[in-house]
Amino acid sequence: MQPFNEKKPAGLSSKILNILEKVLPDREFRGEVLAQAVVNLSRLFTTARPSLLPRYLDDPAHAAAYLSYFLPVNLSKIQVLLDELSNDHISKIPDRPMAVLDLGCGPGTGSLALLDWLWHRSPERAKTVSVLAADSSPASLQDAKRLWEAYCQEVGISTTGLRCIEGNLEHPLKGDLGKQIVRGGPYDLIIMANCLNELFATATDPPAERAAVIGQLLPFLAPHGTIMIVEPALRQTARALHQMRNHLLKQGLCTVYSPCLHEAACPALDHPDDWCHEERPWQTPPAITALDRDVGFIKDALKFSYLLLRTDSRTIVPRSPQTFRVVSELRELKGEKRAWLCNETGRPEVGRLDRKASPHNEALDSWHRGAIVQIERIVRKEKEGKISPVGRIESDAAVQIIRPV
Repeated sequence: MQPFNEKKPAGLSSKILNILEKVLPDREFRGEVLAQAVVNLSRLFTTARPSLLPRYLDDPAHAAAYLSYFLPVNLSKIQVLLDELSNDHISKIPDRPMAVLDLGCGPGTGSLALLDWLWHRSPERAKTVSVLAADSSPASLQDAKRLWEAYCQEVGISTTGLRCIEGNLEHPLKGDLGKQIVRGGPYDLIIMANCLNELFATATDPPAERAAVIGQLLPFLAPHGTIMIVEPALRQTARALHQMRNHLLKQGLCTVYSPCLHEAACPALDHPDDWCHEERPWQTPPAITALDRDVGFIKDALKFSYLLLRTDSRTIVPRSPQTFRVVSELRELKGEKRAWLCNETGRPEVGRLDRKASPHNEALDSWHRGAIVQIERIVRKEKEGKISPVGRIESDAAVQIIRPV
């Protein structure tokens, strides 16, 4: 098994890099001005979230910062998850144009990610894909059209596959947006990228309100369809996503394709300091590297939380009490290695003493956040009448990585 730190990182295609260069912000937002705009928007996304206005991308400086810095990163996150769904998902779409709803599309990050992903794997699908992109910001929708048209011109296909509509994302089935959603379904893919956390910010129970929105959308999924939800990797937003997941699963409205390996309550919510997120290696484009130098950031990995929800009960791997998702980095301690795992049995911390290393369990040395692993046996030893909180892998217990990230 190839170690995680040697895996080829995700990266942007040459087509994407070309069109992003063409639609770079005007000269008004270059150099130090653009760098400061990136810093300001990053602060609003993290430490100053209460100050983030609903239509922040209507601000030209915020829009320039997003297009130049955040869009390439978020686009790659979408493509990583499309890879997780893989061509198996695409192959099950009937012989008709692929139907997609990009809700809270912003400048069309998800739509563009999908178009580029399809072009490199199934060009015929890319030529006929039908995307309904919705947002509350007219300025963002204009950027979405501009990016879509630039990509289509780059690869020489029709630009008619994208329809943009303005609407209230907290009530997506009302008004013209609702009519368009009903008319465009059923959908093979519904994308909600970095927008769910911005809905119902002042509500008494935001996760419950957001779950209600997802519940309204689920009937418009095709039988093999997926709702892809991507959120920031912050503790606040990730835990809210876990809570929303619990609301949906408790009602039996859907199942989780990935990342969860169970439909039980999220064990990360048992402790207030816990949350789940992904960290995937990323090949940083030169333009992002240059901005990083200017602002003092390091954007060499993709960090996010996510859910892939379905109604057909399909899962990323067959589930069992011996199959776990690695939900932390592999920590090298004195005389042992440990990681936090998650499955239907809970969120255990599991380790292997260095003196117990063997050919049977050597796959543990390549564990990484997001990997799905299988462990033949975990031992919990008793000492002074107490069961150890750390599960141990013995030298004769088989360990496998059944799906790396």
